[in-house]
Formats: sequence, structure tokens, C-alpha cells
Amino acid sequence: MDAQDCQAAATLEPPGPPAHGCVAAWWDMVDRNLRHTVPSCREEEAKGKDRCWYEAALRDGNPIVVYLHGSAEHRAASHRLKLVKVLSDGGFHVLSVDYRGFGDSTGKPTEEGLTTDAIRVYEWTKARSGITPVCLWGHSLGTGVATNAAKVLEEKGCPVDAIVLEAPFTNMWVASINYPLLKIYRNIPGFLRTFMDAMRKDKIVFPNDENVKFLSSPLLILHGEDDRTVPLEYGKKLYEIAHNAYRNKERVKMVIFPPGFQHNLLCKSPTLLITVRDFLSKQWS
Repeated sequence: MDAQDCQAAATLEPPGPPAHGCVAAWWDMVDRNLRHTVPSCREEEAKGKDRCWYEAALRDGNPIVVYLHGSAEHRAASHRLKLVKVLSDGGFHVLSVDYRGFGDSTGKPTEEGLTTDAIRVYEWTKARSGITPVCLWGHSLGTGVATNAAKVLEEKGCPVDAIVLEAPFTNMWVASINYPLLKIYRNIPGFLRTFMDAMRKDKIVFPNDENVKFLSSPLLILHGEDDRTVPLEYGKKLYEIAHNAYRNKERVKMVIFPPGFQHNLLCKSPTLLITVRDFLSKQWS
């Protein structure tokens, strides 16, 4: 079932005590933008069902992925829909949402705001999934959102069931300074200082390299060998940091995909699904 066809957001109850107006606005955004794609084995059964049915389906024992997309476009970008289809065909529920300021969501996209969105979607899902495990899957920018959210949940005593980081960076400062389109400006006097001052002002860090030091959840890092947007070296560095920090080394794994998939197209790899399923099944057994 296409990600645009299935909407799972019924009587949404805010997990915390913020001002009523802010909570109402946020849950209205989720109600309009959270998309639930069921495992393809339940596609025919799902046709015509209401959103209460979709919520109940989260308890059917099929694993759940909360998908956190990258900085470009929205949840319905073609490569994201392809990944959702791959995961659905592999027996996963997939919940994808546009953060505030993305797609047709309202608000301004800030690091704190995106992190809050991810935490609330994860908590909403866990409250409805029973004993079914829920995985946070972040791609590119979404990896920073995922580890930010996972760290907060870890500190609350509720570590996430698993984390998949697809094409991760170490932190946003390093990733931005070395972004291919920005490299040509690095020798302009004052450019780096101006750029970094702007990031400090907006409090943009997304410190994957620091966050993973505090996590205990199963962590799978996926990276393409020919990724030129977020080079492979960042994924390798993040894996090294996480592997050194984790007490249980078996909970951290990195898989490098051969050339041909670049930054956005790991969804086309014939080994992606089996890689993810094997890792999660071992961690959740």
C-alpha cells in the first residue's frame, strides 16, 4: 500500500504537558502528515479500513520502522517511497512523517523542533504497538534527528528498540563545511566564520558523534561507497566512535554498499532488506 494512501493518526494524546495551543497544533500536523504503510502481506486487507484499524494493526507482530527523512523535499520523494515499498514488501510497518517546516507541515524547522517531532512520533507508536519492536530509521539529516531523539529517550530510561542510520555524518558542522557545493567557497576570506556563526545562532549541531556515546540500542550504520554528499569516511568514523563507546560490541554494526547507490539509492540494493532484517532479528531474538 502506497505511503500516501494510508493514514494512521486517530485520537492523538500529547505525551507531555506543553501549552494546549502548541500541543493541539503539533498533533494536528501529525494527523495530517503521518503516513502508515502496512506490510504488503496485509495490503488487500487494509483497503477501505479507517485509521483505528491502522492503529490496531501496529500490534500484529510485524516490526515497525519510524522513518526520518533527509533535508531535501518531503516524505513522498521518489527514493523515499521506493524505500517504504522495499520495507513494506519485507514485512515492516513504515510510519513516515514530514517534520515541522517540511512538506505541508507548518512551523519552522529547528534542531530542537525536529527532535521533538521524532520523539513524539516514536512515543505515540510505542504506546500503540504492544510488544512489537519499533526501529528509528534516519537518512542523512534524519540520522541526526534519530540520534538526538534516541539520546533523549535513553536519558528517560526508555532506550529505543533499534536504530538504523543511513548515510550518517559525524556532526552537522563537519558535514556542512565539507559539503561539495560549499568547498569552493572555503577560501573566501571570512566565509567559514560567517557560516559557522550562522549555525551557532540557529543552534544547529546534530552531534551524531557525541550522541552515540550515550546509546545502548542496537545500532546499524548503512553507507554507500560512492556517496559524495555524505562521504563514506563520516560513516566509518561514526561507527568507530560507537563501537568504542558501546559496552556490548555486538549491538553495533556497519555495512558498506558497493558503488552504484550514491547518497539516496540504497533502496535499490538487492541486499538492503536482508541486511536490515538479519541485524534486527538477531538483536530482537
